[in-house]
Amino acid sequence: MLTIDLNADLGEHPGTNLDEQIMPYLSSCNVACGGHIGDEASVRQTVRLAKQHDVAAGAHPSYPDPENFGRKILSMQPGDLATSIKEQINLVKRVCEEEEVKLHHVKPHGALYNHAAANQFISELILKVIEELVPGVYWMGLAGSISEAVAKRHGYSFIAEGFADRQYEPDGSLRSRTLDGAVLQKTEVLKQVEELAVNNRVNAGDWLTLNVQSICLHSDTEGAVTLAKEIHEHLVDKGIKITAV
Repeated sequence: MLTIDLNADLGEHPGTNLDEQIMPYLSSCNVACGGHIGDEASVRQTVRLAKQHDVAAGAHPSYPDPENFGRKILSMQPGDLATSIKEQINLVKRVCEEEEVKLHHVKPHGALYNHAAANQFISELILKVIEELVPGVYWMGLAGSISEAVAKRHGYSFIAEGFADRQYEPDGSLRSRTLDGAVLQKTEVLKQVEELAVNNRVNAGDWLTLNVQSICLHSDTEGAVTLAKEIHEHLVDKGIKITAV
């Protein structure tokens, strides 16, 4: 039986019940931990919700830049960036320990994720932090990227991720959100999810092979709750089991 992990970035919508609505359709989630948004209270709420629904919980650190929601590369000294990432992961790690939840993975957010995907130094820095703080915890990143290559070279457990709702460029990177068509419409999302899960490919002008273990739906995509439900049902209808790696 084919299997796939379905994940979303959560803890990003204070004052709403979006997490409660989307969590039942997921097998893993990435918990915002203060870099782009979030604090101890929101981390704890999201971790508890993940535990309730038996969803694997991961830390979702970013550049420390709430003003830009972590979607801008910051010019930082490597030591300062490492310290920030450590602080964010440690927050989720501590809350998980207190709530008796196993920390499953670390997935960088936004600009940090995309920077690492294209930059060996940033990927090496992230891996060093993960190995120091939470050895053995999965690192989730862009399928076919430099991040995946760095993980493989070091023999580290990596979850290769694809995206349900984002347009790909021919080189396998994600189209910038500043460009038209970066975020897919509903019918395009279901087609892309099926191609990724069943055929290990994505349409980036031409077909691009991507071997993914996890598919992400962004919780801030318009209609995310409905999309999560329909993606879940679509995959199950195709005989695919939705489960964490």
